[in-house]
Amino acid sequence: MKISLVIGLKAETKAVEYLSKHGYSILERNFHSRFGEIDIVASKEDILHFFEVKYSKEYDALTRITPKKLQRIIKTVDFYMYKKNVDLDYQIDALIVNDKLIEIVENISI
Repeated sequence: MKISLVIGLKAETKAVEYLSKHGYSILERNFHSRFGEIDIVASKEDILHFFEVKYSKEYDALTRITPKKLQRIIKTVDFYMYKKNVDLDYQIDALIVNDKLIEIVENISI
């Protein structure tokens, strides 16, 4: 397995643990569609949260969510809502993981 995949899986596992400790119910990990992937689908207070997990120890990982990447995420969220027949409020969030902290950046699609 490539080192970047191993690092990504470790970051996602840390993210799931963090979200669980902060009141989120984890519904799904690594939801795939032909448009892209959602790293974590979670719910909290009747709102669905679609998390893009980014890890970096050297720079702002949020910069790696490009407009093109965001468009793929939005299409995948739309497909998820359709496929699962879900009619709930939702938001797309980023979860930034590094060696020192974990930070949620809410509503990255705005």
